[in-house]
Amino acid sequence: MVTFATPTGTNNIGILGIGACRPQRLVTNEEICGALGVDSDWIYTRTGIRARRFCGRDENITTMSIAAGRAALANSGLTGADIDALILATSTHGRCIPSAAPPVATAVGANGVPAMDLSVGCAGFGYAMSVAQDMIRAGSATRVLVIGAEEISMSLDMTDKGNAFIFGDGAGAVVVGPTPTRQMGPVIWGSEGSQSELIHQSMDWKDYLLGASHTDRPYMRMNGTAVFRWAAFEMSKVANRTLEVTGITADDLDVFVPHQANARISELLARNLKLRENVPVADDIEFTGNTAAASIPLAMYELLKSGRAKPGDTALLLGYGAGLSYSGQVVTMPPAPRF
Repeated sequence: MVTFATPTGTNNIGILGIGACRPQRLVTNEEICGALGVDSDWIYTRTGIRARRFCGRDENITTMSIAAGRAALANSGLTGADIDALILATSTHGRCIPSAAPPVATAVGANGVPAMDLSVGCAGFGYAMSVAQDMIRAGSATRVLVIGAEEISMSLDMTDKGNAFIFGDGAGAVVVGPTPTRQMGPVIWGSEGSQSELIHQSMDWKDYLLGASHTDRPYMRMNGTAVFRWAAFEMSKVANRTLEVTGITADDLDVFVPHQANARISELLARNLKLRENVPVADDIEFTGNTAAASIPLAMYELLKSGRAKPGDTALLLGYGAGLSYSGQVVTMPPAPRF
């Protein structure tokens, strides 16, 4: 009988560096509220959003991912040659073929490595972090570049009062790799497929191309009220399960980084966790909007850049969205970004 070689990995894994890319165009509430028949305060009161960024003509999933990935590598003191794999979490790449990850890998100097897209909506970054961690633990990679990137603006019906004002574009990236001590806890992840229609694409691309509708297109639609109720209730349980499997309590947390879906949901989750009074809660949504798979790394980047969170802080990351998919993980905050 043949004896197969067994690769060896490590359990001491952490985030080595972080990068971000935000499109240049800032879209204020005032710019979009006229078509919705509401005012700017109506949007802010319900979501905590004052502005978001949309990609311009020369910006897209690929360009943003390359910029965020290069920054994450630079902030890790690494180059693309040091990366063994690339995972790009996105649900809004404009092409089914090829996936976005391989050309991004080449552009950041990691040509030839395994590179793949991972489509899980707003929970995509957490899923990608879990896959990266398992790859390193199993020995199939040493360092993985994880990117969350979305160009949601292309799938929005700007007359839809249910979601046109919520979403924005952007990309965030981290390098995951060996650290002196274990700095990433286990991931709690899952989905509620029975409620997946709460966030959905209005029609199939095949039906659209075959002319099933000449008045609609495959826009993203969302039952915001139902999603709000689900997230506020279910994600509190996910957060507590994540702390339990990590072996810590809310009192051990230095920072809370929930998915930037809605500032009101983040406030409820923080309250339910009974966090210490001085624990900062990410609020990047105010001028970024909901960037789906990009929202958690972008929020982490902003917390570190502003000094509200420090390298070495213990952070709870909590993602949720279409699927309805979710993820929770406790990590140590990486070095503050220089680029």
